[in-house]
Formats: sequence, structure tokens, C-alpha cells
Amino acid sequence: MLRIAHELVEAMVAHARADHPDEACGLIAGPEGTGEPKRHIPMINAARSTTFYEFDSEEWKQVYDQMWDNDEEVVVAYHSHTHTEAYPSRSDAGIASQLGLPGAHYVLVTTKDPDVAEVRAFRIADEVITEEPIEVTGAPEAVQSYKFAHTPDSTVYDCS
Repeated sequence: MLRIAHELVEAMVAHARADHPDEACGLIAGPEGTGEPKRHIPMINAARSTTFYEFDSEEWKQVYDQMWDNDEEVVVAYHSHTHTEAYPSRSDAGIASQLGLPGAHYVLVTTKDPDVAEVRAFRIADEVITEEPIEVTGAPEAVQSYKFAHTPDSTVYDCS
């Protein structure tokens, strides 16, 4: 389960909406060994595409150097889908597997509806996708316009 503060969910959604119609991508770092998401790191989609994302290699190195200096690790890697549901494509699963972050949560945000952002979390290892529930902590009124979904029961939770 991904347990995450509403401020971080808001930050991912705001980044996804700001970069729309291109896909957005970024990371959330946390203290090494804790698995706690703490610091939002919006990144540049080097592909500048409406259907694909790619982390910029120079920016990636700078971010990792900064995390190393701060004793942090990647807790969440996220990106947006602009016209499809918040579910990883085959290329997304391949990218996630190549990143080599087996302990990270992969979050997808869809911006196809300008009023409601769907946010879903997954674990991806060796291109195997496993969805996981999200628990948002703090001020619930701040996440009223987001939907959180989790399969296999395909229930969509509207946080209002």
C-alpha cells in the first residue's frame, strides 16, 4: 500500500495538469530505508510527448546526486497519461523495469478529464504490474476532486 500525504498527491496532479497536453514525469523522494514519500521532485519530460515520457539523463543525475547528499531514495516514480486511463502501458512497464527501482511505487495520474484526476499506484518489477491501494493522509477536503481506483475489484473511490 502507498501511504502518501495529500500535499504530495496535489503536487503530482498539479504538475500533470501544468504539463498537459504532454505527459509529465517526476519523483518523490524519502529518507533512505523508510519507504516514506516526503519530497516532490517534478522533472522534465525529455520526450515532450502527449503519449510517452522519458526522464532527462542530465536532470536524472543531478536529482540522484542531491538525493545521495540528503540520504534519500526514490519512493515514488510518477507520470501522467493525457488521454487514457491511469494504467501502465507495456512501454511504461519496460521503463519502470529499466529504472531499477524494485522498491518504488509507480503512480499514474490521468488528466483526460479537466475536472477530475484519476490517481493509481502500482508495483512494477520485471515488467509485471501489480496494482496497490493508496491511502492519502491529511486534510481529506483537499482531495475531493481526485479519484483513486484499485483492482481487482475495480472499485473507484471518489474522495469527497
